[in-house]
Amino acid sequence: MTDNRTPVTVLGLGPMGQALAGAFLRAGHPTTVWNRTASRADELVAQGAVLAATPAEAVAASPLTVLCVLDYDAAEAIVRPAAAELKGRTLVNLTADVPERSRAMASWAADNGVGYLDGAIMTPTITIGGPGAVFLYSGPKEVYDRVAGALESLGGTGTHLGEDPGRAAAYDLALLDVFWTSMGGLIHAFALARAEGVTARDLAPFAQGIAALVGDLIPQEARDVDERDYPGETSGISSNVATMDHIIHAAEHHGIDSGAMRALRAVAQRAIDAGHATDGFSRTVETLVS
Repeated sequence: MTDNRTPVTVLGLGPMGQALAGAFLRAGHPTTVWNRTASRADELVAQGAVLAATPAEAVAASPLTVLCVLDYDAAEAIVRPAAAELKGRTLVNLTADVPERSRAMASWAADNGVGYLDGAIMTPTITIGGPGAVFLYSGPKEVYDRVAGALESLGGTGTHLGEDPGRAAAYDLALLDVFWTSMGGLIHAFALARAEGVTARDLAPFAQGIAALVGDLIPQEARDVDERDYPGETSGISSNVATMDHIIHAAEHHGIDSGAMRALRAVAQRAIDAGHATDGFSRTVETLVS
């Protein structure tokens, strides 16, 4: 593990990149930054960061470079021309994208003598540098061990998930799937409640109770999925579908789009048609992946 005051370069100064650079600065790291729009570095420069003119100049300034931009198209456009300067250094890519692109970037890095970690940031900018930040990393363990001390300056918890460079992206997408489908359900519920004269504020405390219930169910549902055992003694898929039908009917009566619920109901119906009406709802994972 390296000294936690090792020089660091941050490429990309959107809100998250600025938060990352700020955390390194507050922890005492000599910090070099670069962004296409140089003015985004003004506040960081005032705090002691050095603004580089090019990505190549930026990565040459530090043994560790952290990259955080919109997507892998932007990431590759930034780092590929700086391959010579990155050689023998470490690149931690915190740009969100899909696992296969993480693996392709790792292959490019290996071909160019660059130590590479892929990563995912699971919490918002306000958490960075504090105890609530959550980071996931994947790639060679020796690379992670080499920079883990410096990465601790980003706060919270950092977890190395394994050698497969696409693993952090896989976690990221699966967890964001949980988040956005949950947010979609919440907003649909608010729309249905409003149509029935119920304010979102009045519904909110009960919605929090439902969210907590889902959280409590996750460990058992995960066990069922991993063991491919789907007991439905307390609630089978056919019963679940009846509830979905009530939601669809009530929402569409008010002209509310129920496409997401209809899609879920269709998946459940496929499980029923395959003979699994009395199984637990987690059985539908087999329908999705078949």
